[in-house]
Formats: sequence, C-alpha cells, structure tokens
Amino acid sequence: MRRAVTLNLKNYQRTGFTLAEVLITLGIIGVVAAMTLPALIQKNNNKVVETRLKKFYSSINQAIMMAEVDYGDKKIWYQDLAGASLDEDGNPIEGSSEIEKWCKKYLIPYMKVVKTGTLSDGAFIMYFEDGSALEPASSYSRDWFFYPGNPQKCIDKYGSNHIGSGVCKFAFIFYPASTSDGWKYHYNKGMDPYKAGWDGDKNKLYRGATYSCETGNGLYCTAIIQNNNWTIPDDYPFKVSY
Repeated sequence: MRRAVTLNLKNYQRTGFTLAEVLITLGIIGVVAAMTLPALIQKNNNKVVETRLKKFYSSINQAIMMAEVDYGDKKIWYQDLAGASLDEDGNPIEGSSEIEKWCKKYLIPYMKVVKTGTLSDGAFIMYFEDGSALEPASSYSRDWFFYPGNPQKCIDKYGSNHIGSGVCKFAFIFYPASTSDGWKYHYNKGMDPYKAGWDGDKNKLYRGATYSCETGNGLYCTAIIQNNNWTIPDDYPFKVSY
C-alpha cells in the first residue's frame, strides 16, 4: 500500500540569492578588480619591457661584433650620420638618409629586421619581429632610441624628442671612437645604455644631472635598469609601457 507524501513547504529554506545580494557581490568584485587590475597590468608591462630590453641589448651587440668580423674594428667603420633631409613641405626626401645606408650595411644584415621606415622628422627606424623598434636620432647617430612596443604610439603621446625616455622609449649610445672624458663609458664599446657625461655617481642616474632619469630628460633611465640586471627596480620613477 502506497504511503501518501505530504510536503510541508514551511520546512524548505530559500537557497537562491536576492537581486540585492547579487548586486552587492558584483559591487565587491568590481572594487577588488579595480584595486588589483592596474597592478597586474603594470607588472605585465614591466616584464615585457625588461624582456625586450635585455633581448635587444644582446642582439644589437652581437650584430656589431659580427660586423667587426666583416669590416674590422668598429671604431673604423662607425660614422656619426644624419637621417633624411626634409623638403619645403617638411616631408622626408627619399634616398637622402645617410644613416639608413649605414644601417643597411653594418647592422641590418646581422639582425632580424622585419621592415624599415622613415619618421616625420627624417629619422630612420628599424622594426623587429617581437614588435619592438630601434631609431637613431634624426640629426646624429650616436644617440639611439629603443622602443619595446609600437613607436608611433609613444611618439604620438610624447613627441619625437627626448620626452618619454624611460617610459616607452629607452636611450642608448653607440659612439666607440671618442676618447674624450665625457664619452669614457662608451669608448670602444658596442651599443650601451646612455651614460654620456656621467660621473659615476649612481645617484646622478636618478636625479641631479641634465640626463637624470627622474629630474632630467630621462636619458639615464636605461642605465638604471641595466644596473639592476635588466630588471626595473622598485624605486624606478616611472610606470613603463610598450
């Protein structure tokens, strides 16, 4: 004989959530995400910049050493050259860049360059397979700027001068031939982080000099990262990007 089953709804407890409880939970999740997401993004930015800086430093100096095998001592074939001339309308004149010709002979054959171009100020630029780029200064090629990401994005934000150095572009020098005291950290060297005029005081890399990272124009920022084993230190004054 079957037993009748009687349901006592009073004994059942509510198992779902009210709309208010869901909204409160989502609000808490949103607050936590807003607090932690910027730190996670910056940590990723740091890692990408560090990795690409270290990779570039190794590959460019390997290229210079390979060029020495073919052309002799770098002090002999180094030249301080300018980028493209500009026409009356301010546009680069095709074929007028001496540094482009130099790069195509001494650097590009020994590196994985995916394309080249000319910036609006006449500066020559090389793009690498990992999305980074290298630009010698438009008026003289002893100064070089490495972009760990899209160079146009950095230029659009900061312009084509030194502003933005240490954030989305990083200064290097290739000037192996000068024996003057101001260039002592670059004499007979490959392409190294910018240390022109540096007196050896590590504090000056941060502040107190024209090229200091925090209080100057930022050209010494690359040297700070190099001195920390190509890792952005905790006291680095900027949030890097790429």
